[in-house]
Amino acid sequence: MILSIANQKGGVGKTTTAINLAAALAMRGKPTLLIDLDPQGNSSMSFIDIRTATKSMYDVFVDDTVHLADVIVPASLPNLSIAPARIALAKLESRLVGELDAPFRLKDEIAALKGQFANVVIDCPPALGLLTINALVASTHLLIPIQSSYFALEGTDDLLETIEKVRQRPNPELQILGVVITMHDKRTALARDIQEQIRKVFGDKVFRTVISKSVRLEESPAYRESIFTFAPESSGATEYYRLCEEVIDRA
Repeated sequence: MILSIANQKGGVGKTTTAINLAAALAMRGKPTLLIDLDPQGNSSMSFIDIRTATKSMYDVFVDDTVHLADVIVPASLPNLSIAPARIALAKLESRLVGELDAPFRLKDEIAALKGQFANVVIDCPPALGLLTINALVASTHLLIPIQSSYFALEGTDDLLETIEKVRQRPNPELQILGVVITMHDKRTALARDIQEQIRKVFGDKVFRTVISKSVRLEESPAYRESIFTFAPESSGATEYYRLCEEVIDRA
């Protein structure tokens, strides 16, 4: 499974979902690769000291002599590896303008790994630019995190339109695996209303597991840990493990 986690809105729990879903898949004994395509590099920093990485995904995209296999580093968690990001990724669009193979670079690099990883999780940037297109072209499945907030569905039309364009030409096999509701505060009537709205729009694509708002989930990346080692008894750990099981069932 090659799974992109994408939503062009920032602050929807996208990176938190990428980190903890990749960790949960690795904990099930499957070699898992987390590819960080977000220039902020938060997925990378959650597992490794980014200062020790000599090469990053930026080099993979712009330097023909650097390949995905060259930038992969092991995480502290068994069965988990990271392809790290750097802020330089923000300059990628201007570097690759006019390159005919630009949307296919990540797909080719993952193919060159020849099934080394059972699962590949891609943390996309909060934008629908070339990096996200590369992720969608390379992926078998897409997971969309949507925050349980007033403007939750804003921008989802653009994302769905982009998915359809990718399906029409470069990747007709791309499937929406599901929508996960994140940062949910079940104490508020508004959050419950938003949850209903999301379910009306996406129907059975919405995962049963809802990720609650949690201080522990926000803290764990600062300690370079997933929620499973940082706070294994927390609601966040329980919910992300449940989500992982749903993802495996659907994939």
